[in-house]
Order: sequence, then C-alpha cells, then structure tokens
Amino acid sequence: MMTTTTISHKQLAVNSFNAVWDLLDLPQRTKEEEEKMIHLAHTSFWHWKQVVDHTPQNLSIGYWQLSRVYSTAGLGERAVYYGNRCLEVSLEHNIEPFYIGYAYEALCRAYALLGQTDASKKAYSTALEYVQQIVDENSKEILVKDLQTIV
Repeated sequence: MMTTTTISHKQLAVNSFNAVWDLLDLPQRTKEEEEKMIHLAHTSFWHWKQVVDHTPQNLSIGYWQLSRVYSTAGLGERAVYYGNRCLEVSLEHNIEPFYIGYAYEALCRAYALLGQTDASKKAYSTALEYVQQIVDENSKEILVKDLQTIV
C-alpha cells in the first residue's frame, strides 16, 4: 500500500526558509550553493504567498530574506530591489519597528555592496532609529548585531 504525505504551502515555505539559513550560515558557498540559496528563498516566498492567511509580516520577512540572499550572492541591484519591497510592505502595513528596522538593514547591506556609501549610511542611521522603538531587548540586540556586520 502506498501512502501519500500532504505538505502544506506553509510547511514548504518554512522548510525552504530554514534551508536558506543553512546555506547563509556557511562560511563560504559554491556557485551551486548560491544558486540553490536563491531558488530556495524564492520558493519560500512563493509558498508564503499561497498561504491563505499570510500576513504582511510574512511578506516583509520573505522580501528581507530575498534581499539578504542577493547581497550574500554579490547581486547588489537585486538586493536593493527586494530591500525596497520589504520596506514598502513594512511601512504600508505599519508592522512592528523590528521588521521595519530590518528593511533598512537590508538596504544598508545592499547599498554597501554596490559602493553607495551615502545611501548605505542613511539606511544604517534609519535602522538605528527603529532599533530605539523596539521594546524587546533581545530583538534590539539581534538587529544591532546584524547591522554591525555591515560596517
């Protein structure tokens, strides 16, 4: 007898998201691993969009991860595009300062990669303004640590 396992879009989104982190955490990646990381980030985002009750926060996180993946792969223009999408969704839906701060973190990282120092510094400064609005100290620390990896 054959059994079939049904996996939901939400589970596929989460699994793909986590698989991206496994690749991001590597000290170095091959070209094949970079491509896999990019494909997994898009897969995660697409599956989140299929979840009926997805939230703007889910989309913000997905856009942020896409920006981070493209920055990590050295593709600054794509990283800026997805960083801007993250920021648009975050501001439009007035989600928590933590996520808006991360939108600016994504842009800071992407602009730094492109050598756009002024834009990077401005995004960094704005991210720090949002850090001050974060209530949870652990969340503040996480964002600050990520920002410090850019400078």
